[in-house]
Amino acid sequence: MTSPRGVQNLTQSCYAAHFLRICTIFLALSSLPVADGLHHMKRVPPRKLNRRKDPITPLIVTNYCPETIYPGITTQSGQGPSQTGFKLDPGNSNNQTVSEDWQGRVWGRTNCSFNSDGTGPQNNGGGKACGTGDCNSILNCIVTGDTPVSLAEFTFDAGDGHTYYDISLVDGYNLPLAIVMQPLANSSLDDIPPNLTNPSCQGTVGLLQQQGYNPYTSGYQQFLGTNSSYPLPFDEKVNDQQVSGWCPWDLQVNPPSKPGDGVYPYPDDNIQRPAFDPCYSACAKYNDPADCCTGDHGSPSTCQPSDYSKAAKGVCPDAYSYAFDDQTSTFIIPAGAGFQVIFCPGARSTNILATESQQLHQLAQGGQVPSGGEYLHLNMTTSAAARTNGFNCFTVGITLAIFGYALLTLVS
Repeated sequence: MTSPRGVQNLTQSCYAAHFLRICTIFLALSSLPVADGLHHMKRVPPRKLNRRKDPITPLIVTNYCPETIYPGITTQSGQGPSQTGFKLDPGNSNNQTVSEDWQGRVWGRTNCSFNSDGTGPQNNGGGKACGTGDCNSILNCIVTGDTPVSLAEFTFDAGDGHTYYDISLVDGYNLPLAIVMQPLANSSLDDIPPNLTNPSCQGTVGLLQQQGYNPYTSGYQQFLGTNSSYPLPFDEKVNDQQVSGWCPWDLQVNPPSKPGDGVYPYPDDNIQRPAFDPCYSACAKYNDPADCCTGDHGSPSTCQPSDYSKAAKGVCPDAYSYAFDDQTSTFIIPAGAGFQVIFCPGARSTNILATESQQLHQLAQGGQVPSGGEYLHLNMTTSAAARTNGFNCFTVGITLAIFGYALLTLVS
């Protein structure tokens, strides 16, 4: 039979073992880092948007080209603008509105000449009214413009709470253009850094700024909706020579005249091309299934980019270059924005989708992305919290150990 003293010693041993286990657990917990907001859900649902109250969405078209252009607009769904074609002189803008679920495209027509009521060419004869982008020779477009055209394409609300938009060179290239998102005092959009949303494509010689160009130190406090705090990432690889000759020779709309002997020299790199050198896409000119990603080539695994697509992607990294180029060409933001399409925006082509891919993925998945300063502050705050929590756990462990020792002393 165990003596009272033995019972007391056994009790003390149990207390000691119990508190030793508690102290061990707390000390182990104190050494564990706190997770930095790690989330393992594959797709975070979009935030509930703070929608604008007015039912109309701005669609602004601006011409910074040195020549007059005639933009065209077509609507695939939703309510389109009242003017689907108009004259736009250099430096001017056309402000219209569309429905919040509008889907359509915008392009520029060049070298146009219409009759007085805009129903045909100026001479009222046959033929086209515009050199590029013509839409059945009428001012107000009903159909999409003739190729080649640079396109701004929009799906304002796809039904999933997102807006999808892109610059497309799938139908060819005629004019440089940029897309600038307009947040419209929508808190869900105001917080998005503007250098993630405003792509630009500059593929025309004579309008390309030199490598290393910085618009924010060249007289522009703001450029395409961005500033020096959120600068656009410009492509720095392309030079004037590459831009002047990127279009494959056989896809030029107006190739240079043959020399006097009727034979082009080979290679043709040094042949002077026209300053305005619109370019067909391979699909637009030849309609080959391999170039158009149709028929037996109607899947990403069976359709590869053509020489044209590779060249177009080289001068405009953020632009669609062929049918299955969406992974490196589509911009996705919460629905509710308006947009401005700018022809001949200046500077250089952007390279947003490649250089800012992590933040763009967060934006597409969750509808928001921390800005640079907020992201840094968030990481610093979380790390500080981890250090503080670790120290607190250690302190609790020591306190419990002291308390256990005091209790054992009293029992004894």
